[in-house]
Amino acid sequence: MTCSSLNPTVKRPRAFSEANAWKSVGPGWCQLSGGFGDHGYSVEWHDFMVDRELDWSRSFHPGGLELCLNLTGRAEVRGDGRVLELSADTAGFYLQSRSQLKAFRRAGERHRFATIEFSKPFLRAHIPPRTEAGYPLFVSLFTREGGQGAAVSGSMRMNSDLQQVVGSLCHPPVCASARPMWYQAKALEIAATLLYRPSPTEELFCQRVKRLNGERAQKVRAILKENLSEPPSLEEIGRRVGCSHFHLSRIFTQETGKTITSCLRELRLERAAQLLRSGQCNVTEAAFEVGYNSLSHFTVSFRETFGCCPGLYPVRAPLETAVQRQAKFF
Repeated sequence: MTCSSLNPTVKRPRAFSEANAWKSVGPGWCQLSGGFGDHGYSVEWHDFMVDRELDWSRSFHPGGLELCLNLTGRAEVRGDGRVLELSADTAGFYLQSRSQLKAFRRAGERHRFATIEFSKPFLRAHIPPRTEAGYPLFVSLFTREGGQGAAVSGSMRMNSDLQQVVGSLCHPPVCASARPMWYQAKALEIAATLLYRPSPTEELFCQRVKRLNGERAQKVRAILKENLSEPPSLEEIGRRVGCSHFHLSRIFTQETGKTITSCLRELRLERAAQLLRSGQCNVTEAAFEVGYNSLSHFTVSFRETFGCCPGLYPVRAPLETAVQRQAKFF
């Protein structure tokens, strides 16, 4: 007979459930496979828009490592004095134990992302106890008995291979009875991709090529971001990056899943949304500031991306001051 049965006033602690954190998004949150408590891992999909800033941290399991693969929508996770900033096609992870992480997702944006969460026992069983490089050493400290605290990684750009893996999560290419096995394998595959980094001495030729291609793709994004209104020609970008523009176009699409032109469009619209939220520009000024010569073309593109016309965007996504945002975290 248990103590609780002898004393009916004794209350058992409630099991943590993240469902309450996602009530405001309704069907925009879906658990695809697993279960944090029962299976040690959980694969979840998110696709929603919110009218006000969403406190995302309430969904983080205590004692969990969560990987976030962010396709669209901007978010932040704060912990251990660091900030993980997530934007389109980026990924990162965060650890939560007794210390509380702080996180939010922006209002007025479409958030599409997958999360994979692991419990400590699951990580102990699958991550080697000794490692010399990369994040696994950091994670292994978390999995030890008595490990506590909260920490976040840096932001990592997702290449096209990883984006394809994320896209397959909602449409597993196996029969229903095989899906639990398939999802666990994919969860471990994604963890291996994000958590492990080869040392320079063991980097294979193909890995070196892929790393260099990824660095070139990031450099292209940086060049475009600095020259939104008057971007350089493809030939000039290729010269700056150090390869022909034909080769550059091919590897950029391979690494990002997008063409250079579509990436420029995305960066322009992100900057225009920022200008509108801050009140620095009206619609016409924002359009010309980021390089659009046609206001009608800008309006159509903006509506397709953000779900509303640019004139209404400042109302739907009001900018919070730095003081207000800091108050939410501290």
